[in-house]
Amino acid sequence: QVQLVESGGGLVQAGGSLRLSCAASGGTFSRYGMGWFRQAPGKEREFVSGINWTGSSTYYADSVKGRFTISRDNAKNTVYLQMNSLKPEDTAVYYCAASRRGYGGNNYQEYDNWGQGTQVTVSS
Repeated sequence: QVQLVESGGGLVQAGGSLRLSCAASGGTFSRYGMGWFRQAPGKEREFVSGINWTGSSTYYADSVKGRFTISRDNAKNTVYLQMNSLKPEDTAVYYCAASRRGYGGNNYQEYDNWGQGTQVTVSS
């Protein structure tokens, strides 16, 4: 199974940017669809963005469209989430997930492996 380690979280002011990275090991990364989810205190985990195994298809939650960009580098076994124009409501723990089905869709049940999460805090 693939192991996932997120990095890049932190504290940023509203309007600022962060880039999250998720490094994968132990599996054939290029065959996995990848997704980013987030969970704020007291709320359910929600889909943020996903990318299919080739990188040819990407998906976004309405709340982040136009501000976040997902990408992957299969040579580096890494998926990225570039987050711009951050808002306080983006504050959450962000999780990377891998799907053997390869789609990278918005259903958390598609995903087989999860990282430990990285905290993103956006101050107003």
